[in-house]
Amino acid sequence: MFPTARCLAAKPSGFIKRSAEELTRLSKIAWNTEALQTPTKPYVLLDFEDESSAVGCKTMADRAVGGYSTASIDHVPADPSSNTPAHARFHGSISTQLPQNWRVERTGYAAFRNHDRGFWLFGRLYWDVDPYTYLALRIKSDGRRYTVNLQTDSIVDTDIHQHRLYTRHHRIQDAARDAYAAVTEPRDELVDRLYPHGIPDALSDVPPESTIMSATTSGSTGWETILLPFNSFVRTNHGLVVEPQTSILRNRVKSVGIGLTDRVEGPYDLRIHRIWATNGLSEAEIEEERRICGDNALPLDEGVKTNWMGGADAAKEKRAEGKPKEKGLKGLRDEWE
Repeated sequence: MFPTARCLAAKPSGFIKRSAEELTRLSKIAWNTEALQTPTKPYVLLDFEDESSAVGCKTMADRAVGGYSTASIDHVPADPSSNTPAHARFHGSISTQLPQNWRVERTGYAAFRNHDRGFWLFGRLYWDVDPYTYLALRIKSDGRRYTVNLQTDSIVDTDIHQHRLYTRHHRIQDAARDAYAAVTEPRDELVDRLYPHGIPDALSDVPPESTIMSATTSGSTGWETILLPFNSFVRTNHGLVVEPQTSILRNRVKSVGIGLTDRVEGPYDLRIHRIWATNGLSEAEIEEERRICGDNALPLDEGVKTNWMGGADAAKEKRAEGKPKEKGLKGLRDEWE
């Protein structure tokens, strides 16, 4: 089979192109002195409007150990008639059937992540998200319990930092309540093994206050944008929460992905438009946010709009009155005051 022009165009960038892109990005940061201030522009990690981003991802499922779950990730072109952007479709089927292998005690998982980013002129290429507060994802969920996975250049290669992908479509279907109860009952033996010190907030069924989600799904397109704080991710190893907990090495992030481990049999379908690091939505981003997400669009962060000017006194007054801390860039400034 001969490669077509489309296949060649969708291939991940090579060494020279990666080096040129990274040098250009770092040059812009230096030229605009962005390293001296909190960035207000998004830092895109995976943009699935570009077909090469989907091609540059790998899927994983329990078939690797003899299970029967499946996982695929495909690129879906844009549909202007419905304001649907080009995106990736992560789909397949979950099966908890055990293989004929006495060593395998548990199946029923599927996931994807980007391939290692490779090398550039100065060594291995990583994402540096240290200046950012949130990992943002624009997705269209089927309501199942997905988990966001971040892997860094840590001492233990198999360590992964995880956070539940909460959405307004996040639900527990009636037909699956019994299956969910098996892994959510606090006194369950499996839960005790997975979470010896209790279920972390970022992995529980109830979204913590630190998660920023859309306000409604009424009359929406189904697309949502979720902001997950980097400092809320939980360190795990092979699915087990490990101690001591350590912060993410934000300047050496090598992969980002999404997994499904709810062990509820049946099909799943998650659409992903973009994954990026941010400190809050800016004016430049809000137009696209409203066009794609409709009624689900996140509000414009006034901290970006005003460039943080004139907000310090108001923040101090709120703290004195015991009012809750702002989220996004306004909240970040509040922490610094």
